Amino acid sequence: MDEATVRERLHAVEDPDLGGDIVALGLVNAVDVDNDRIRISLALGAPYSPTESRIAARVREELTGVVGDREIQLSARIDDPELSQPNADTDEDADAGPVLPGVKNVVAVASGKGGVGKSTVAVNLAAGLSKLGARVGLFDADIYGPNVPRMVAADEAPRATAEDRIVPPERYGIKLMSMAFLVGEDDPVIWRGPMVHKVLTQLVEDVVWGELDYMILDLPPGTGDTQLTILQTLPLAGAVVVTTPQDVAVDDARKGLRMFDRHDTPVVGIVENMAGYRCPSCGEAHDLFGRGGGAAFARTNDLALLGSIPLDPEVRVGGDEGAPAVLDEGDTADSLRVATENVADAVGLVKRRRVAERHGGDPAEQLPVGDDVDRD
Repeated sequence: MDEATVRERLHAVEDPDLGGDIVALGLVNAVDVDNDRIRISLALGAPYSPTESRIAARVREELTGVVGDREIQLSARIDDPELSQPNADTDEDADAGPVLPGVKNVVAVASGKGGVGKSTVAVNLAAGLSKLGARVGLFDADIYGPNVPRMVAADEAPRATAEDRIVPPERYGIKLMSMAFLVGEDDPVIWRGPMVHKVLTQLVEDVVWGELDYMILDLPPGTGDTQLTILQTLPLAGAVVVTTPQDVAVDDARKGLRMFDRHDTPVVGIVENMAGYRCPSCGEAHDLFGRGGGAAFARTNDLALLGSIPLDPEVRVGGDEGAPAVLDEGDTADSLRVATENVADAVGLVKRRRVAERHGGDPAEQLPVGDDVDRD
């Protein structure tokens, strides 16, 4: 069996979202065949995405039984820097190199207004991805109201290296950075925009993040200086917009959506939080914040509804006690795990679509509804 034969077999493996085979879409970077093994590099960009894991499994399935005694080795990478880290060179000095070179996917979690559970969603996404096996960082970019450390019960302070770089503490396998580590517990942060820009830049560039599959950014609510700094500085793979079903929240979420549109940042989908409350005594469901607003918002804007999270007191308790609900059992934990997997799938779809478009394929416009490969 030679390279051409392997590629011919791989035409039978389809991308379920893009509607074409992985060879025609340009998702096979390279094939190397020798007497002992077959090495295949796939253009997959979202580690632990269930969809990408299934694609990898289909590759193995298609080749198993026809390659003899050869070992099948799969790896995954996005070769084009513009695709793997979009907008990486946004500084005036392009020779400085990409920002966060060791981070594969930077995902912002945003909301148009406060009080919709954005930080709760961000923390649970990070914890859910870490539980899947991904290497995860969580950057609390809410300068004025940082509360991520409390939500994961992170008491350890960052350490400094001999080069005066910051080593972030870890909790639940997540590397953490927050303004809360740098100010007193009850001290307010009263800064103007330029100071916010400077501190955010330092917290990104001076932190030893290492190699990460995902960095989750918990943005402050609204569309202010912090969001603008992030959009102009960091190579975002995509953004998740959080809303409740309530019309007022959806109206403000729409503003957040337009902000990302203006900066050419893909919004990978919507998470609807506080979507119904089930009374533990009578068992009846109550739509305290309305019903279906997030789903309708997603449909109207041709976006995926990544998850619908019920209003559950256990989520609040987990946030206050530093135990993310996604790590528990039950219906609410299941809804958070589904949202986590859908976010990974959506990030992978954005990247695979870009690869296919660059390759000259014709990916279909479809919304996305253990990892089997090594990630370079």
